[in-house]
Amino acid sequence: MPSLAGKVAVVTGAGRGIGREHALALAAAGARVVVNDLGGSTAGEGADDAPARQVVDEIRAAGGEAVANFDDVADLHGAENLIAQAIDAFGRLDILVNNAGILRDRMLVNMTEEEWDAVIAVHLKGHFGPTRHAAAHWRERSKAGEEVRARVINTSSPSGLFGNVGQCNYGAAKGGIASLTLIAAQELARYGVTVNCLAPNARTRMTEELFGPTAASDALDPANIAPVVVALCADEAQHITGQVFFVYGGAVNVLRPWQPGELFDRPGRWDADELLEALRARFPDGVAPEGMIPMMARAAGGEVELG
Repeated sequence: MPSLAGKVAVVTGAGRGIGREHALALAAAGARVVVNDLGGSTAGEGADDAPARQVVDEIRAAGGEAVANFDDVADLHGAENLIAQAIDAFGRLDILVNNAGILRDRMLVNMTEEEWDAVIAVHLKGHFGPTRHAAAHWRERSKAGEEVRARVINTSSPSGLFGNVGQCNYGAAKGGIASLTLIAAQELARYGVTVNCLAPNARTRMTEELFGPTAASDALDPANIAPVVVALCADEAQHITGQVFFVYGGAVNVLRPWQPGELFDRPGRWDADELLEALRARFPDGVAPEGMIPMMARAAGGEVELG
């Protein structure tokens, strides 16, 4: 395991599931960890200190150092408090893992404004806030002449990259997180910060309806995702940035951003009727591929009820 001794990590949404495994793995590698979790339901309702405190207790019982944080990362002041707590508690910050998320699944024609706003806030704004404040800290250190080796690990989803029926809000947020990753990687490289993104496929509270709580395949164990985080946080990974990794079991697939595909070219401007004819000839069966998540759901025998 790469050594993260001396480093300080913040993990959001770390009270359960994938985030919990991230926090435990980072601590096992030697990092001191701020375990952030509001402790709400999968829909983002309510609050409970217990999940974050339990993870802190696990880390301390194993000989590591950790503190709990209960700030709402969807609130910019909460995100600022989170980063400040890491620096106050441990004197520095080296790693930020943005993982917190909720679900409000609904078909587009039935989705409410509140269901849209809540998911966008927790996922997309919940990535922006901690990253913005962490980046300011690292920029200050870099401008003071310090060699910074900092890491941001974001969390997208196959739903945001390949699409999934009933998750317009979640998919839009997760697609936005992938784009945020690419741009933040470009902007923060000058300060010694790498920014990468995971698109994990795992069994958590949010995917139990899809995969089932007792799915037989160990490929769905959320602990499978954590080694990717530890590897990307190592000093030796300083040159790896702006990447999106799909992780499923032992498969780690580096995804590619939008690339040029089919080209329709002619001298001058197209006439609409001519372009339509060319499109129909090239794509007689349509151009929208079936999404990855529905295929996975059927393979796992899962069904999701969407209002």
